[in-house]
Amino acid sequence: MNIPYILLTPPVPRDLALELPLDPFSLEILLVGLFLLHILFVNLMVGGAILTVFFELLGRLSARYDRLAREIGKTITVNKSLAVVLGVGPLLCISLLYTAWFYAANGLTGNGWILIVPLVILAFLFSYAHKYTWERWTGRAKQHHIVLGAASAILFMSIPFIFLANINLMLFPDRWTEVSGFFSSLQIGNVFPRYFHFLTASIAITGLFLSGWFSRKNFPMERVMPTFTRPEVRRMFYKLAFWATVAQVAFGPLLFVTLPSVGITFELLAVILTGVALAAIILAMMWKEVTSADHRIGRLYWPIVAAFTVLVVFMATGRHVYREASIDDHRQLVVDRTDKFQAVELATLMRIEAGLGVGQATATGPTGESVFKNCAACHAVDKVLAAPSLREVYSIYADNPSGIVDWAKDPGVKRPEFAPMPSFAHLGDEQLELVAEYMLEVGAPEGQDSGSDGESM
Repeated sequence: MNIPYILLTPPVPRDLALELPLDPFSLEILLVGLFLLHILFVNLMVGGAILTVFFELLGRLSARYDRLAREIGKTITVNKSLAVVLGVGPLLCISLLYTAWFYAANGLTGNGWILIVPLVILAFLFSYAHKYTWERWTGRAKQHHIVLGAASAILFMSIPFIFLANINLMLFPDRWTEVSGFFSSLQIGNVFPRYFHFLTASIAITGLFLSGWFSRKNFPMERVMPTFTRPEVRRMFYKLAFWATVAQVAFGPLLFVTLPSVGITFELLAVILTGVALAAIILAMMWKEVTSADHRIGRLYWPIVAAFTVLVVFMATGRHVYREASIDDHRQLVVDRTDKFQAVELATLMRIEAGLGVGQATATGPTGESVFKNCAACHAVDKVLAAPSLREVYSIYADNPSGIVDWAKDPGVKRPEFAPMPSFAHLGDEQLELVAEYMLEVGAPEGQDSGSDGESM
């Protein structure tokens, strides 16, 4: 039995003929906006976990830092809850907009992707255990408490890494055949530079947040951390945010040069350059705060937060621009292959209803009429179904049946109002010649034979 060509070609995911709840542009806006809210609290969760362990280690040398670490640790469980709740929105949006690519990447990363759920559960349990054993695990048990906090921080750091690897993989469908699990997926794209950029962003955003959090008027500094002053704490976390932002800027060129060229566009370059300019302004403002006198420090806090917000919006927009450019060719391939598949499926069903196998003629031998049953699903005599009528075919190929044969073997795409015609090369030249003569005979106007002149399609 001859098999339609489309069943012999490499598989491409078929598009789903389902309506979206919103138009794609609105979903893209929602995706970027909801992702920013989600990633903000992910950054605060990861940055808070890292800084809690860091200052608790310093607390072995000075008790004042242990108290600071405990106050930072109190923010982690709140931020992780907000991160999880706010992660539902962007996950739904990306599932709707990039269904074939997102779920293909999920399947290819396999166990790594599935591990996110148990890792999240363990991270939550460790963070709560670390938070509520602070007073009890002292003295010799303090080192166990630090290990517990470090385990929580490592888990919180690993979850975004897995998710980032998965999102990175969905951008490069031409390399999916190279993937055989999570670790092999790390060789595609630039996972590690993107992750290092994420970590430095987490420290920078957390440092800026803590600079304002511990300096707010209703924070009981004198009671909770009596050995610190508000200007001292603000300056310390400003410095932390400053140097983390410097590290981000330093990682930026590495991130860019390791970015696969498939998604790089002039629009993306414009977004990146604007982001670099904003980062320079933010660094200048933060350094001015760091070097300010105690009574003046904090005056630029909200302008810095505003500039940081604009920077993050630009970077999120840049990620979306790159994502769209990366999968654009594959998306069009999916659409084209889906159209051809549906055309072949329709033609095959018509053959089955006519009592024919794929590429088979009648039991008494092929005739133009019997072979035309392969075409009848789309071509009627004098009305338009899913393709031009035989009257129109006649007007184009009246004295050129070989033109019909050539087109049937290798059809192109000329008319956007019709789905692409599948190739019928599997029928063979003999049957195609019979059906071409038959189509011209039936399609000829009354009183006119099939020998009149016509123009080539």
